[in-house]
Amino acid sequence: MPTGQRNVVRSNDSASLWNCTLSPGWTQEEVKVLGKALMKFGIGNWMKIIESECLPGKTIAQMNLQTQRMLGQQSTAEFNGLHIDALQVGALNSQRQGPDIRRKNNCIVNMGGKLTRDEVERRRIAHREKFQVPEKVWSVIVLPKPDNPHLLLDKKREELKSLKAELEDVVARISAIEQTAVCDSSQPAGTKRSRE
Repeated sequence: MPTGQRNVVRSNDSASLWNCTLSPGWTQEEVKVLGKALMKFGIGNWMKIIESECLPGKTIAQMNLQTQRMLGQQSTAEFNGLHIDALQVGALNSQRQGPDIRRKNNCIVNMGGKLTRDEVERRRIAHREKFQVPEKVWSVIVLPKPDNPHLLLDKKREELKSLKAELEDVVARISAIEQTAVCDSSQPAGTKRSRE
């Protein structure tokens, strides 16, 4: 699939899931794990997610940014502490349109002034009523935990090393094709026919 913001399938998909970079950022599996962790611990409880060791190697900044992508909006304050399915909110946000809706990297951004504490709390209450997962559901979520996070990180480093080698091979092939095309175009027409 081509890269670029217009080619992201859903606004809550990370563009890095579709690009051809060596380090794709978040795998689909990691996004699912983060979604479950957000349901279990609540939006913004980054330290609990880190302590659970379900996403080894991910930083608070990475999790926050991916949560914004999943929610489909840049501001997460109105969801802090809520046990919700971020992708459900993201699906609704991806459909929102209108002159007052502005997006940056496919996420809705606040174009007005800073929200007051009362407005943030009013929105949080509305989101709790609409999206909160019942405690009997989120309290029993079991997050995957690698046996040894260091082994997982080593595996990812090996995958990166393999991808770099694959990239170097592709670059070499492209270079060889380009050199062949230059050589063919620089030969006189009679020479080309004699070879055929």
